[in-house]
Amino acid sequence: VHMDFSSLNIFAIGLATIAGFVTGALWFSPKTFFPLWWRAMEKPEDEIPGKGTNMGAIFASLVGSMLIQAIILSGLINGMYENASIAQGVLVGVVVGVGICAMSSLGHRLFAGQGFLVWSLEVGNDIAALAVMGAIIAAF
Repeated sequence: VHMDFSSLNIFAIGLATIAGFVTGALWFSPKTFFPLWWRAMEKPEDEIPGKGTNMGAIFASLVGSMLIQAIILSGLINGMYENASIAQGVLVGVVVGVGICAMSSLGHRLFAGQGFLVWSLEVGNDIAALAVMGAIIAAF
């Protein structure tokens, strides 16, 4: 397997970046996993997330990280397949999500005392976002 950055589709990368960000927003919305994650983090219900931080810098960092992930994912998909199917794009995203994201963050969460629930909610988002991003990149 090699990475091929010679034919990156800027539109697909941009769309995948946005989709990754939106996937996270949906995953951690107040109607989905945010309340469970917040309780698992042992945060008080009345605490405002991000209070005292520069939310603009946080969101810019998130978009930047999604862009880098989309570029790397695109290079992987292009290097593995000449014309990837959407299913192959999803598969690459899931494999990267489980094999890299989930496994590298497990120790961080456990040593921080946050446990498997926090870890599973966070990496579930990573895996879902990378699967969606892989599908979009492969579709274009």
